[in-house]
Amino acid sequence: MSDELPELPEYAERVLDVAEQIPPGRVMTYGDVAEWLGEGGPRQVGRVMALYGGAAPWWRVVRADGALLPGHELRALGHYREESTPLREASRSAEGHLPRLDMRRARWGGGAQGGEGAGSRSARAGEIAGAARSAGAKHEVGGGAAHI
Repeated sequence: MSDELPELPEYAERVLDVAEQIPPGRVMTYGDVAEWLGEGGPRQVGRVMALYGGAAPWWRVVRADGALLPGHELRALGHYREESTPLREASRSAEGHLPRLDMRRARWGGGAQGGEGAGSRSARAGEIAGAARSAGAKHEVGGGAAHI
């Protein structure tokens, strides 16, 4: 057996690069990441995070409804509290009484770390792509469908 790890698919590498750029205390949805990359969709991003995201800040790539990742709620909640990610406390009727992310305040638009919440989806994608270029991202943002 070889000690070398299998090569990471290019799309997966690009998704993980985006996850690494999200500042502590902020989040992006699976759809936001796909839009930033200009390819794939929320399901493809979710698949990459499920297969390869263990070493990345996986808790910063989230569902659009702000619900915590099923099966990983308590680990994610610990990260959110440590990073002061905005949360909405759960109502008494909520299953497990777990909070949700306050998406209006926690969603990252790709601009400066202390910036406001995200604007429109297309404006967010443009801000993020610009931030990636100025940060010297490894890959160009480009079209085409992702096949993982």
